[in-house]
Amino acid sequence: MYSLDQVRSFIAVAEELHFGRAAERLNMTQPPLSRQIQKLEKALGVGLLERDNRKVALTAAGRVFLEDARRLVVLADRAPAAARRIAAGRSGTLRLGFTAASGFSLLGTLLDTIQEVLPDVDVELEELVTAEQVQALADGDLDLGLARPPFDTEAFASRLMLTERFMVAVPTGHPLDRLSRPVQPEDLRDVPLIMHSPVKARYFYDMVVRLVPIEHRNVVHTVSQVLTMVALVASGRGIAFVPESARLLRVEGVSYLDLAGAARDEVELHVLWLRTSRNPALHRLLDELALGAE
Repeated sequence: MYSLDQVRSFIAVAEELHFGRAAERLNMTQPPLSRQIQKLEKALGVGLLERDNRKVALTAAGRVFLEDARRLVVLADRAPAAARRIAAGRSGTLRLGFTAASGFSLLGTLLDTIQEVLPDVDVELEELVTAEQVQALADGDLDLGLARPPFDTEAFASRLMLTERFMVAVPTGHPLDRLSRPVQPEDLRDVPLIMHSPVKARYFYDMVVRLVPIEHRNVVHTVSQVLTMVALVASGRGIAFVPESARLLRVEGVSYLDLAGAARDEVELHVLWLRTSRNPALHRLLDELALGAE
């Protein structure tokens, strides 16, 4: 096996093509320099230099090895600094999960913040519903999530990042669209409903059934993504209950109406992370945002 000192010695001789000048450049004498080259050639099993009393020249193998040797030394020189940056949270990777709804509300702002405070950290994104994010965080497959409550507060730390209204999305021109007041539960009798999945969108499902007595015979579609719900509303398939940020989708043919009984801060979006996470980039971000664990 060869050493980095041997590689550096070879590079100096290969670039100077003179043992005396290479030794001077390396602040050493010629005999130990010659021994370094001999050890390197023995380790590699090939001759790298042709030398006699008058000149030094690279062999064909030496010319090829020189290019790789330069890259090797550059990587070796960079490695300690890279390790220190990762340990300090200034470099590395942050794996971020997000719900579809957060993708058009908070996600962009959060990514801008991460870019500003951690410019050398790579961010990997994965769109997942809350239950999938929680599992991925627990399994170590995500570092941070944008998700809906509730959470296991012993396993996870979280911070409330956004609150918004819960609204009724209806096709433009629908009879509900012509009301001059918030939509009341009795207004929804016999109206086709596009509902949230009770499994994949449990947070929104529970919110709906708490605010509105749902007649399940009126449910025409059950989906998990807000974007899908709004698209179905636009096509006239029914009405849906969505967070106010769904307006940002700017889907034509959809009106957003106030829902009676829904508070202005009804819908919550949290940033969520595993308390036992050891990712330095995550902890640096939490420090920069003053979000440390409770």
